[in-house]
Amino acid sequence: MKPGLQFRLHQQLTLTPQLQQAIRLLQLSQLELEAELRQIAEGNPLLEFAEESTDEAEEADEGFRGETATSTSSTSASEEHDSGEAPEWADGNDAGEQPMDFSLGSTSGSASSGSRPDDDFEPQSAQTETLQEHLLWQLNLSGFDPRSRAIATVLIDALNPDGYLTEGVEAILAALPAGMQASVAEIDAVRRQLQAFDPVGVGSLDLRDCLRVQLEQFDAATPQRELALRIVEGELELLARNDVSKLARKLRADENDVIAAALLIRGLDPRPGAGLDATPVEYVAPDVYAYKDGSRWRVSLNADCQPRLGLNQHYCNLIAKARGDDASWMRGQLQEARWLIKSLESRAETLMKVSEAIVRRQSAFLDYGPEAMHPLVLREVAEEVGMHESTISRVTTRKYIHTPRGTFELKHFFSSGVSTEDGGSASSTAIQAMLRKLVDAEDPRKPLSDQALAEELHRKGIQVARRTVAKYREAMRIPSSSERQRAS
Repeated sequence: MKPGLQFRLHQQLTLTPQLQQAIRLLQLSQLELEAELRQIAEGNPLLEFAEESTDEAEEADEGFRGETATSTSSTSASEEHDSGEAPEWADGNDAGEQPMDFSLGSTSGSASSGSRPDDDFEPQSAQTETLQEHLLWQLNLSGFDPRSRAIATVLIDALNPDGYLTEGVEAILAALPAGMQASVAEIDAVRRQLQAFDPVGVGSLDLRDCLRVQLEQFDAATPQRELALRIVEGELELLARNDVSKLARKLRADENDVIAAALLIRGLDPRPGAGLDATPVEYVAPDVYAYKDGSRWRVSLNADCQPRLGLNQHYCNLIAKARGDDASWMRGQLQEARWLIKSLESRAETLMKVSEAIVRRQSAFLDYGPEAMHPLVLREVAEEVGMHESTISRVTTRKYIHTPRGTFELKHFFSSGVSTEDGGSASSTAIQAMLRKLVDAEDPRKPLSDQALAEELHRKGIQVARRTVAKYREAMRIPSSSERQRAS
């Protein structure tokens, strides 16, 4: 083996820094985009957030177009040659700009924009109190001594979102203040006191313990209270199967009394902590509006959610007076500012173009509801707008459209298809809507099984298997027929 030199010629696609940033901006949500732009503006004095760019700033920008365009051409010519394309916005030419396909392909066509229809937003409420905060507030008002208070604080912190204590005694002992020794009996005594806090049953070890504590809060004269306690202590499995006859035989009780005790138990809360869910409510401001204009569905961008980024007039005027390195640096900042503003405009046009294509494909859903949703995949929209599927995926992620039927993420309108008897196809979203309608209309005493639901869909011309029905039912969190019967 001897060392030697070899020459190889190959082609390679290279993403320019500008195109990399454009891809990142496209996939950001509104809030993330706002934060990203503010961070960029902090490092570029030529950028500022304003209601609209002033005419003076635009004139200053025009004065330096030729020089910045020359700089752009010289610094990125090799990168554009490698990629095989030069973005139109890179040469400083405003004419004929089109929405960018951020998948390295160029696009053609234009997207119209319009003013959004009036819409009222619900005011945001105050932050919800967490389960831990609610219990600590009660603890501070209780008569616990300092030692019991310290143990109770650790127990409260260890509760899961449903209000159960799932951690072992070892974990509780390890979380106690340094130097504090406590026995298992002492910890359990504090836990039992905690169970009487609101909501009753928090701090329980399991479902049986939780239900028992809640039943014990009832007055002793409550009808069937004692029978309900006996069921909770030893016959929860029979209760789950709704086997009233066997429960009555095992407990040597009247069936009517067992039914009354079962109703009492079902009125309890098996997840006492869930009512104080700390998950904040998310309010979504739509990026796009869909509205009916005569017989046609139209789309417009939400102007209130478009970033108002402009050029700083003062610094634009200083460029003409700057000399040497300062002048070169400021021209570079102006070039980056101009490109970013154009990139945001192209992002909005791309969002508009894709939204229009989706609304055209799903106009039946807007007219008639979920059962009229058509099957739609990314490839179909990509072919219609002349972009890559990855671009469609980015532009529909965490972007929302407001329609008369509600506000949806753009991804909501994509779903696979299932064959129908007439040779067509129905979307999975439409099938789920049909299943929901069938379940809502069923006899609660004789709920439809998955097989029966599949047969009902067959009568409607939808060829779907029982296992597919089960998958859709579980996705919609609809209980099985046996569970629905018990719940009735």
